[in-house]
Amino acid sequence: MQINKLRGKELDQLFNAVLSLQDLEECYRFFDDLCTINEIQSLAQRLDVARMLREGNTYHKIETETGASTATISRVKRCLNFGNDTYEMVLERIKEEKKLEDE
Repeated sequence: MQINKLRGKELDQLFNAVLSLQDLEECYRFFDDLCTINEIQSLAQRLDVARMLREGNTYHKIETETGASTATISRVKRCLNFGNDTYEMVLERIKEEKKLEDE
């Protein structure tokens, strides 16, 4: 994991802060204070790119619908193929939660 190079007290504090958030509204408020709008948009875009790649969409369609560059799409695809499987994990959890809400 590349992030292991950053592992330490400060990163633990950040992740524990995220884990302490109790609902969507708290997430909106925390990330509004923590990140710039562009940073938030970039994170959200990467997750959307992962979802679209997982669904089998082409680079062209993903680029058109999300505005992501081919470099970003390639990076996300590399993480999907060779990463820690966390995109798969969270996307599956989101899908299951949505299914439960729809029932």
